[in-house]
This record gives sequence, structure tokens and C-alpha cells, in this order.
Amino acid sequence: MTPSTIELDDVTDDRYGGKAAGLARLRRLGLPVPGGFVIADVSAPGAIDDAATRFAEMIAAGATPVAVRSSAVGEDGGDQSFAGQYDTVLDVGSADDFAAAVRTCAASVHSRRAASYRDEPAAVMHVVVQQMVDARAAGVVFTADPTTGRRDLMVIDAVAGLGEALVDGTASPDHLILDASGALVVNEVTSPPVLSPEDLADIRSGAQRAARHWGRPMDLEWAIDRAGKLWWLQARPITTLPGDLNEMDSPVAGADHVYTRCNIGEMMPGAFCPLTASVSGYAIDYAMQMTQVVARAQTGYETPWLQVGYFYGHMFLNLTEGTGLSSGILGNSLEQFSMSICGRVIDELTPKPPQPFHRKLVNTVRLTTHALSVGPKVRRLDEQIAGFRIPTGDDPRVVLQQLESGVELYCDVTLTHVRSSSRAAVAANVLESVLTRQAIKDGRGEDDGRAEATRLMAGASDVESALMLEELDAVVRSISADSAATEAFLSATAEDAVAELRVTDSVSGIALQRFLSRHGHRGYRELCMRDPSWAEDPAGLGAMMQVMVRSALDRPGRAPVQTEVTLPGSATIRRLAGLAQRGARGREETKSKMALMAHRLKRGYRHLGQILADEGRLPDADLVFFFDRAELGRVVGAEDVADLVHHALARREGLAFQAALEFDDVSVGRPTPRVTLPQLGATGDQIVGRPASRGVVEGVVRVAKSIVDARDVRRGEILVAPVTDVGWTPYFTVIAALVTDIGSSVSHGAVVAREYGLPCVVNTLVATRVLQTGDRVRVDGDRGLVTRLDPVVG
Repeated sequence: MTPSTIELDDVTDDRYGGKAAGLARLRRLGLPVPGGFVIADVSAPGAIDDAATRFAEMIAAGATPVAVRSSAVGEDGGDQSFAGQYDTVLDVGSADDFAAAVRTCAASVHSRRAASYRDEPAAVMHVVVQQMVDARAAGVVFTADPTTGRRDLMVIDAVAGLGEALVDGTASPDHLILDASGALVVNEVTSPPVLSPEDLADIRSGAQRAARHWGRPMDLEWAIDRAGKLWWLQARPITTLPGDLNEMDSPVAGADHVYTRCNIGEMMPGAFCPLTASVSGYAIDYAMQMTQVVARAQTGYETPWLQVGYFYGHMFLNLTEGTGLSSGILGNSLEQFSMSICGRVIDELTPKPPQPFHRKLVNTVRLTTHALSVGPKVRRLDEQIAGFRIPTGDDPRVVLQQLESGVELYCDVTLTHVRSSSRAAVAANVLESVLTRQAIKDGRGEDDGRAEATRLMAGASDVESALMLEELDAVVRSISADSAATEAFLSATAEDAVAELRVTDSVSGIALQRFLSRHGHRGYRELCMRDPSWAEDPAGLGAMMQVMVRSALDRPGRAPVQTEVTLPGSATIRRLAGLAQRGARGREETKSKMALMAHRLKRGYRHLGQILADEGRLPDADLVFFFDRAELGRVVGAEDVADLVHHALARREGLAFQAALEFDDVSVGRPTPRVTLPQLGATGDQIVGRPASRGVVEGVVRVAKSIVDARDVRRGEILVAPVTDVGWTPYFTVIAALVTDIGSSVSHGAVVAREYGLPCVVNTLVATRVLQTGDRVRVDGDRGLVTRLDPVVG
């Protein structure tokens, strides 16, 4: 017969419930666990009587009082914790109290709360009986942060005395968060603190041992007795975590390499699915490496993820690798390079060894020629992209092969865009350099020279992103000019408003069809393989247009502000300004082609996902975006991919957690998300950024951390956003000014802001965290300052 009571040291599996199994594993691991035994199936005849005999032995040995705790089958397992669903009775010291405590635990398996949580028949209830710890302090430690999903953080909550005060919420715990090195990054403690540094070190060490032993993040309860000894009271896997947020991280190119979200954060804002990293991230890295090869900063294309990194679902630029380019050409320096990317000098960067003048000269000629000779490639882009047929077949292997050829073309299109951007940068840098030297010579400051360069670059006409906005604005004006059309458009849902307008032959319907025919491939996060383009996202486009229509009704007849730019008398400056303006047009044109190629690829991958879902190899078509390209080769094959699908599902769950993470503008080594937010300086009311479009305006702030938030923007408000790509620009017809956390003077937001005469400050780093909707601020686009005039109280 199976014995009614089993010593903890004799428990070898989870047949007696997860709590008993966890405690037994901790003991085998060598961690201190109070002694005790398990009552097997308390509902079995004679079980409580047998347990009473064993309890009497504990009384005789002086090992009381005890804690009587549930250990039901399924409790504290890998899928469900049942935390707090079953009963625990503490400080049991007499035989009568012991029998009552066991019955209480046994009855809790049938409680309403447990049944609701379980949603299945009652489990077999076993009970753990353990000697109580006379606790000076007690608490819980999570070896991963259950709130953010981060596995590089350890969270400890501690209270004085018994841990029940922590569980039932009657005590406010000390709350501590440790990073991977053991350093305290959050230290919210009482005075005096519950735990000493030695206590923290012991808890961290034991918790790490348990996590390594289980091979997964753990939730552990502990207590420290009056003599200062640490005891472990419970161990269970954390069941609420998403997939590992770092699972798909790229290799770190070097332990001392400096990574940044600046610049690339404009093109690739937020967190992205693994397929986007494997397609768009790969293409950007390829193009940047090939540019390095042209300038002889590296000998040839190396492995992926050298110029670009992918960590926690976010894209980063490798500034250290980029210095190889800047240090090997004339007229550039480490300071200029870091300023162009991050808007400030990056002290963490170490310069590469200087190269001889003649080598720099040759490299500069090669790179400049490479940039300036991109014209023929740009003119062939339409033909190249049209040559890629979006897959329509039913064989997933053939479809994937076609998509792989499309990725190769995407790399070539991206390289053309990088070359075009370089051409724009060459012209803009030379113009700024000449005007800055002239301003210094005339006794003015460098800032005047830079402001003059910005003014001249604002004279570029036919810039793709500005033309796109003008066409959409024309659609909006045609709707608002017709009262019946306006009422129909605003009374419908955003999705229906666009869907219905697209199929009409009205003036506004035809205008919308024309707009989507030319620009339907654009949109928010347009390089993401998963996010839809405007043509495929009527709800997103409709919400944006409804905001614009309401604004047009408030101020009818408003047209884009076309700034009249007077060119200086110097023929040299006129030529340079013309080059810079043409460069801006070319950069925006090739960015649109890059988005078009991404749009065609994302349609192809969506088709592949649908085939795989129809075949039953994926649970739904959307999951295709949570594999990388190498894994897709296995998914379309004949092997069993159940484990791979499980990982992809966990990655999809983790994307929302990744999207909530924030990073410093630069990181040395592997980028780590911020835990504590940066604070403003002494006054707290002035934010310094980089001027991107001139002008000064005062207004009310609208903080929009995503494009969905921007749907609430009202006319005349100052839009404050983490970053704005082309998908945000329709709101520029409504706002009075733009402020972003990151960005540069040649980013899409800055370009369009200049065309519309909107003051713009970029690269503030902290605006979305410091400012709140409703704040009144002054935006000074000349000096790059945002000043809060009426701080929010409370």
C-alpha cells in the first residue's frame, strides 16, 4: 500500500503536488529547507490519523509549531501556480489544531475560488507539513521580472516578520530590483531596510542556483530566522512570463562596442517581430556593410549584424563599427560622426587608429563617387521592383524560394537608398560647413551658419513625403467641402469611412483612389513585415483622415505653408543649396521605393502564412512573422515543427512586452532597457534637443507614444512623440509644432515640418516622459529648446 505520510527527502517527482516536489528539489540542491513530511491524498481513509502520529513525533522532538500547506496535483507546476487558491494554516502547535488545519487545506480544493481558477474537476489534495521558521524577515524573489518579462532582472519583495503580511497585503514591502550583475537598480525600502547587503547576496545566490537547476525563471518564497539563517519555503516556475525577450537577439559585435537607437529609431521605431529583423534589419545591415567596403573600412561583407544590432526586439546602430568609416575619410571626425547620428558627441566612442592622408584621400574619393553616381541606380528602381512578382502559388517551398530572391532585391534597393542618403548628406554637410565658416568669419556664431543651412534646405520642392501629404490633404479638403460627404465620412467607423469612399466615383473617392495608387504602400512602421500599409489598413488611415477632416472644418481652406526661400547672391552657395535640395528629394524618393519593396515582401509573407495555416502547419497565418528566415526553411519542410511553433507563439506574446521597453540613447555592449527613467535638471521645465525646423510657437501638448494615441490630436496642439516616420505626417496639417525623443534634421518628420513651416525640435531623448498632455509649452525651433510654461500640478 502507498504510505499516507512521506518524508520530504523521499519525494522524487510531482505525484504529491508541485509544492512538495519543489521543496524536495531544493533540499536535493543543498539549499536550506525546513524539515517536514507530506500527507498523501488527505481524503484517503486513515490519512489524517496516520499524519497525526507523525505530527506527535515532531512535537516530541521539539520541531513545532508547524505550517500546514496545500500541495494539490497541478499546483505550483509549470503551467499554473494556483497561488493563493488553496489554504495554508500557520503556527499549528497542538494535535487538535493540526487535525483542523489538515481538514481546512483538504476542503479548500473544493472552494469556489479554486474551482473558478481551475475550470476543471477538483484535483487530488496532498498536504505539506513543515517546521515553522521564527522569521525576522520573509518574502518572495522572482528570478525574472514578472511585470516586464525581463529575464535580466531579479525582483525581491521583503517584509519584517512572517511572509503572510506580504501575501495578504497588510504590509507594504521593501521592493528591490537587481540587474544581471547584482547591482540594485530599484531600491524602494523602509527605514531601516528589512534586508542587509549580506541577506540580498544570499537570496540572489540561492535563487540563481534554483533557476539554473530548473532551467527556467523561478518564483521562490524565503524566510530569514532570528539567527540570520536563510530558509527556502517554496519554489515554483513563474507561469505568467512571455517568451524570452532576448531569444532572437543578434550577437554582440564586441563587448566594448557602442550601440544606439538614434537615427535607426526613426526608420524602425518600436519593437519588431523576428521576421522583420531577418528581412529589413538584414537588408539595412547589408547596405551599411557594403558602404563600409566601398570606403575600405572593411575588406568585404562579413556576417550579418555587424553594423546593425537586434536586441529585445529593437533595432540599433553599431556606432563603433561606423567609426571605421568616419575615421578613414577626409573632412570627418569622431565628433562629427557622433553628432550626425546622435546629435551630441558620444564620449563612450573610442576613435580608430588614424590612417595616412593618402589613404583617406582615396577612400574619400571612392565613397563620394559611390554616393554621387547613384543616379542611374535610382532611375532603375521602378523596373527592378516591378520585376519581383508577389508570390501567389500554393507550394510553400516555392513561395519561400521566391521570397528569398525578393530579399536579395530588397538588399539592393536598400543599398541604393543608403547611397542616395549619402549623396544628400554630402551636399548638406558641405553646405553647412561653408555657411558655418562664413558665419564665424563674419563674427556670428556657428549656430547662425547651421540655421542658414536649415533654411536653405527647406526650399526643396517636390519632396516625396511632402507631395504625399499634399495629395492626402487634397482628399480631405474635397470631403470637407461637401457637407453630405463630410457627415457620412465622420459618422462612419474609421474603417468603413475609407472602405466606402474608395468604391465611390465622387471627386473625393477618385482622389483617394489616386492617392492610394501612388502612396498606398506607405504607412506607419512601413518597413515592418507584419504591420499593414495604408492600402491595407483602412482603420488606421481612416482615423487619421477623420482627424484631418474635423480640423479642416475648424479652419477651412488651410493649405500647406510653402516657405519662400531666397537664395544668397553667392553662386557657390546657390549651387550647394541646389545640390542639398536635390539630395533631399532623392533621399525621400528612394525611401519610398524601399517601402514599396517592403510592402511587396510583406504581402508575400502574409500569403505564405496563409498557406501554412491552411495546411495546418501553423495555427494561424500571422504566426509566420515570428520566425526568422532560417526557421521558415524548416517550417515549410516535412519535419515536425511543434516545438518551433511553441517558441513562435511565445515570441508573439512577448512582442507587447518588448514594445514597452525604453533604452538610453547609447549603450556600451549589449543594450539594456532602462529601469529608472531619467530626470530633468534643476528647474525641470526646459528640455534641450536639436533644432530641425525654425520658428517659435506656444501651445498645448499632446503626448502620443504611438500612432494610435495621435488620433486624439486637436488643431493647434504641439505633438510630442518618441519618433515620427512617414506614417505620422498627415497629422502635420493639424499640429502647431513637433517635438520628438529622437531624430535628426534630415529625418522625415523634420523634412515635412520644414515644408509646412512647423517649428520642430528633435532628439530631446526625454520629452515623452517629462511632458504630459495638457502642458503648455514654448517650442523654439531655432535653438532646439522646449520650455514648459504651465507645469502640470499633482
